[in-house]
Amino acid sequence: MNSSKVLEIFKEITRIPRESGHEERIKAYLEDFASSRNLECHTDPTGNVCITKQASPGKEDVPTLVLQGHQDMVCEKRKGVEHDFLNDPIEYVVEDGWMIAKDTTLGADDGIGIAAMLALLESDLPTGKLECVFTVSEETGMDGAFGMEPGFFTGRTLINLDSEDEGQMFIGCAGGLETYASFAYESETSKTGYETVRIEISGAQGGHSGDDIDKGRANAVQLMARFLNSELDHGMQLILIKGGGKHNAIARECEAIISVPDPEATNARVRSFAEDVKNEYSRTEPDLKIVSSDFRCTEKPVSSDVAERLIRSLFACPHGVETMSQDIPGLVETSTNLASVHMSQPGKIEIVTSQRSATASARKMIAAKVAACFRLAGAKIEHTSEYPGWKPNVNSPILAVCVDSYKKLFGREPEVKAIHAGLECGLFGEKFGDIDMISFGPTLRGVHTPGERLDLASLDKFTDHLVDVVTSFK
Repeated sequence: MNSSKVLEIFKEITRIPRESGHEERIKAYLEDFASSRNLECHTDPTGNVCITKQASPGKEDVPTLVLQGHQDMVCEKRKGVEHDFLNDPIEYVVEDGWMIAKDTTLGADDGIGIAAMLALLESDLPTGKLECVFTVSEETGMDGAFGMEPGFFTGRTLINLDSEDEGQMFIGCAGGLETYASFAYESETSKTGYETVRIEISGAQGGHSGDDIDKGRANAVQLMARFLNSELDHGMQLILIKGGGKHNAIARECEAIISVPDPEATNARVRSFAEDVKNEYSRTEPDLKIVSSDFRCTEKPVSSDVAERLIRSLFACPHGVETMSQDIPGLVETSTNLASVHMSQPGKIEIVTSQRSATASARKMIAAKVAACFRLAGAKIEHTSEYPGWKPNVNSPILAVCVDSYKKLFGREPEVKAIHAGLECGLFGEKFGDIDMISFGPTLRGVHTPGERLDLASLDKFTDHLVDVVTSFK
């Protein structure tokens, strides 16, 4: 087994649609893979798949090792790009040592983990018994891990292959939940003499709401709320606002249509605002664009009372890092992401936010703070999809195995860290008791955003390290 084989399998996986909640074809692919190689395979009612490879001769006494990743991917594309994630393969290029999907997400999160497990299952490496577990809908609420019943896998040592920085060993992660707010509204008549203007914010980097929340990137929904908040003082009426995408991605784009008494003055204020924002984000957002234009629209505005409460609360809603860890330097402890706002049906405006923290009480606190902001504005609130964090164990036996292997192969110590993103390890620990766990992977960048890319040199090292760990595990 080598990285070329892992990459070959991953390229096959990029041709298989596997949006969260639509994993039917990747599940069938995994089952066919096992059947064609005479490997034991079972699937649970949730859609999780476990493929087992029995121990090599002489390795029968080695404890079972569980390898785990998720079947689904975050499906995001650049505005204006034609791509059907339920049917189309991912288009990618290889440039300067990176595998890149320029207009969509690549799905290396966690397609590369799937590929590594399949390459191991297909290999003739001398290993103990391997159980390779492929969960569903990790990206939208860890549904597979939540739905998994005890006994689905038997091993008590687990390697999660869903991390994104080669040379880093993760032994803890944040837990999370989602907070939804919704406003009901009625329409009102546009004021006499008013004309409509369309405002568009685009080109923001976005990113993973866990890994990238501390990188100082702009949130397009937050920026739009900021501008519209100031426009309320100029008599603006709101016709439409929509922006953001997945709950676990920082909003890259936002659009608003407003009715105003003086379009020329409004457009001038947009230009001034754009200059201010580009100056504020000069390092992190080189491609950020904020533009406006006159726009013909026959839709009626949102009632002024609701529009004001919506805009003020969006502007006031916390977004970003709340606290840093007191135990691990540089680690975000608690954060919140203002993910999206949409008017997906008449008479209703929906806002999605997500919160993360390694500490359960802090996670509930920041969710309550977000909820309080919108409750004060008269919105209905719902909390969903809560999952636990994973408490680090610095005395983990599998950690010692992985660290020793890394030093032997590469002549240096890996970093041992916790991660602010969510991993299924927290749920496995809570549901199934005392499991020794670690997470590592190759280097990915731009995860959960168009332009996601895989560092191919890091894939070489990741593969060599994984092979050494599974063959030396005792």
